[in-house]
Amino acid sequence: MSEVNLSKRALSIEPSLTLQISAKAKQLSAEGKDICNLSAGEPDFDAPKEIINSTSEAIFNGYTKYGPAAGDLELRKAIAKKLQTKNNLNANFENIMVTNGAKQAIYNLFQVLLNDGDEVIIPAPYWLSYPQMVRLAGGKPVFLNSSAEDGFKINMEALKAKITSKTKFIIINSPNNPTGRVIPKEELLQIAEVVREHKNINILSDEIYELILKKEFHHLSLASLATDLRERIFIINGFAKGWAMTGWRVGYLVGQRDVIKASSALQSQSTSNVCSFVQRGALEALKTNQEFFLKINKHYDHRREILYQGLKNIEGLFIQPPNGAFYAFPKLPDNSMTSVEFCKRMLENYGLVVVPGKPFGDDQCIRISCASSKENIIDGLSRLKKAIFNYYF
Repeated sequence: MSEVNLSKRALSIEPSLTLQISAKAKQLSAEGKDICNLSAGEPDFDAPKEIINSTSEAIFNGYTKYGPAAGDLELRKAIAKKLQTKNNLNANFENIMVTNGAKQAIYNLFQVLLNDGDEVIIPAPYWLSYPQMVRLAGGKPVFLNSSAEDGFKINMEALKAKITSKTKFIIINSPNNPTGRVIPKEELLQIAEVVREHKNINILSDEIYELILKKEFHHLSLASLATDLRERIFIINGFAKGWAMTGWRVGYLVGQRDVIKASSALQSQSTSNVCSFVQRGALEALKTNQEFFLKINKHYDHRREILYQGLKNIEGLFIQPPNGAFYAFPKLPDNSMTSVEFCKRMLENYGLVVVPGKPFGDDQCIRISCASSKENIIDGLSRLKKAIFNYYF
């Protein structure tokens, strides 16, 4: 076989550590090993039956043809109405395009707005795909570290120090993956003040977990708090997490019309429209009764509390209470081993699958999901406690 000369772009993509660990877990499970998996990045229940039925009916009703690259007009209008009524945003369908998952919304945005060498400030811990997508668009990720002890708060002076003439974006993600942190209103307003001082900086606001919040919390979109920055704030969202529609791949990008137009043109030359009948399911999802989210969040609150209290009672771990999404991000006792080494050893010795913090920008933490049963979480905590004791004490 002749040698293949991969492009610099392809060579720059880092393999997924999470997929490697997942593959190892599947291998051990196939070999008969007892595995407890707390690595899930998706809800462990199905989408509401109304959404499933609506999607199924759409196939028989002829929604099987090509559609507009920017998305079904009726869905775009429904998303705009949701943004107006639920998020207090002044948006119409021309500010919205439908994408193949929220991930493509981010990818498209960077492709149409980043030039070679443009810098994107990414507060750590961060969702692991941000840096890769910045690099694929020719940009340069600039990491802004935070500490578990300080609650992963974004330090405004440190943020200002990272800004240069090449800074094009600041990314915010609330509720956060992997920490479960919800950025408070005061901090959002401080970020807005920083952006006001620099006319060329945009905000990418990833709000994919907006519907998964602890009972006493309410989601705030930065664009609703800083209406003067509306043209420079781009919202990423979708149906994957809140409605348990991860495999359906329906996301959306919200922003100024010219950017939406350019992003739609890009999509017309890459993936074209999102699956036509699935968009009908997304349209039905926007009609979901609030009782559904109250019920689901009650489950998450209970599981999240079990996970948090269990982690807090493991000697050596440091954990901030997660208030949103379905993750906790505890800090390991010391730096005697990396998060990757810890996770690999724990899988092999204790059969527990969690995700190392390294790809999220913090190599001293691990990500643990509560998108699992109460029994599975308790089992995982027991295994983790044994591992921590044996590895560190």
